[in-house]
Amino acid sequence: MSEPNTQTIEEANARSDETLHILLIEDNPGDARLIEEMLHGAEELTRRISRTETAGQTPEITREMRLEEGLETISSEHIDVILLDLNLPDSEGLSTLETVHETSETPIVVLTGLRDQQVGVKAIQRGAQDFLVKDEVTSELLVRTIHHAIERARQQRERQQQREQLEALNRLNRIGHDITHAVITTETRAELEQQVCDRLTGSDAYRFAWIGEVNPGSDRVIPKAAAGVEEGYLDEIEVTVDEDEKSGQGPAGTAIRTGQVQVMNDARTDPQFEPWREQAHARGYRSSAAIPIIHEDLVYGVLGVYSSSPRAFEGPETAVLARTGDVIAHAITAIERRDALVSDAVIELEFRVEELAEPLIELSAAEACTITIEQLVSGDETLLAYGSARDVSQDAFVEAVDRTDGISDVRVLSAKRDEFEFELVAPTAVSLFETIATHGGRVASATIDDGEYRFVVELPRGRDTRQMIELIRAQRDDITYLAQRTVERSERGETGVTSVLEDELTEKQRAALETAYFGGYFDWPRESTGEEIADRLGIAPATFNQHLRTAERKFFESVFGE
Repeated sequence: MSEPNTQTIEEANARSDETLHILLIEDNPGDARLIEEMLHGAEELTRRISRTETAGQTPEITREMRLEEGLETISSEHIDVILLDLNLPDSEGLSTLETVHETSETPIVVLTGLRDQQVGVKAIQRGAQDFLVKDEVTSELLVRTIHHAIERARQQRERQQQREQLEALNRLNRIGHDITHAVITTETRAELEQQVCDRLTGSDAYRFAWIGEVNPGSDRVIPKAAAGVEEGYLDEIEVTVDEDEKSGQGPAGTAIRTGQVQVMNDARTDPQFEPWREQAHARGYRSSAAIPIIHEDLVYGVLGVYSSSPRAFEGPETAVLARTGDVIAHAITAIERRDALVSDAVIELEFRVEELAEPLIELSAAEACTITIEQLVSGDETLLAYGSARDVSQDAFVEAVDRTDGISDVRVLSAKRDEFEFELVAPTAVSLFETIATHGGRVASATIDDGEYRFVVELPRGRDTRQMIELIRAQRDDITYLAQRTVERSERGETGVTSVLEDELTEKQRAALETAYFGGYFDWPRESTGEEIADRLGIAPATFNQHLRTAERKFFESVFGE
């Protein structure tokens, strides 16, 4: 789309309650005085054009005697209509009209002499709205001509904008069709995102497109794919989702936070784009749209599209772009779910916690020991933790546990020369781990070593890691996010029976089986009796026995069945 040189319809409407501004470019003092006298007190003209409270005010006339001076006024002031004499000291004939028309889309009424009426007709053919013969003009004719010129120009602008919007809508629909095809044919998320950017900038419609995602553990939006006239733009700017920072108040950050398409109509004037105005102006970006890429509760990122024209993303285009964001999000979800089916990879998020189990943290620093929690089992009102302690005495360990808030009981299950296994009961930690489990994660391990308490949360691939990080941080102020990594289950010794534990057993059956196993119920001699396990789970021994037998049957069916 070509860039308009004057105000848009919306800008003109916004000024409709202001005084009508007329620019008269005429070097003949007598002709100029005659026109000014005819318009002086011409309240009828503003009544025809405007129905606001200011309707009926006398128009404001600016007179220039040279074309050069008239062009300067056009570029610096708002003008509603231009009355133009073709023969000026620095320009003559139709070239005068052509120069003004190329500079501005403001409606032009040409002023001619009696012998120049044919020139007036040619002027209309070359862009003027109308012409007036100076010796025949009357006040009523002048008012009517100016009114019709402004109205015809407004209608022309509306039709032009409608054509441009229709062209843009058809173009976007074609782009959407191509993106849908890319969804079907691409194998990876990176390939899909790059094809989307390439397609959006494949024609002259858009100058630049990029896709970014929020970096896990921070508020910064990291570019993942880009195409078009970029020239270091993404390296020079910083985009975040923090609404308290300027870098997070722009279109991209707002789109991710709200889940709504954000449109910036003009980079030169929109305050929303202030932090990046200089960089955008240097590359010719005049307007932009930020489209969130979200599927259900998974926030994948944002698609940014830039145009060299102001107001390039209006009307139905916004709805089409929103659907494009939905298509991309669905495609990414499908790709990651497909990858999850053929891959054993999981995502691990590592955190450090400062003020949980402080006596045990101090013990690890003082004794140079390592305390590892390998399994967590949720009961009705408690959290059972099974793990091992190395290079520390049982007495020192138990004494530190007794001083630890949030741990109600401890048992030593078995002991070796430099290591022993234990069971902890931690009712106060339930809310944190329940939150993790509710959102599809699990605590894979926790380690207290060298004065630090770290724990690892495991998520299936495709889950929103940023949301999980925010949920965990919201539970405790002393938690710090450290790292994210992708781990193959095969590297962690997983077996095919994992699906039985996850899919076949109820929560109570799995809790009974895990507590019995890690509590030493299956050891000989037993480290825990059935009554002790039932007590830990807060259920009757008969109920524990029922859950355990059912879980055992399902597990062995998976091994010995068909």
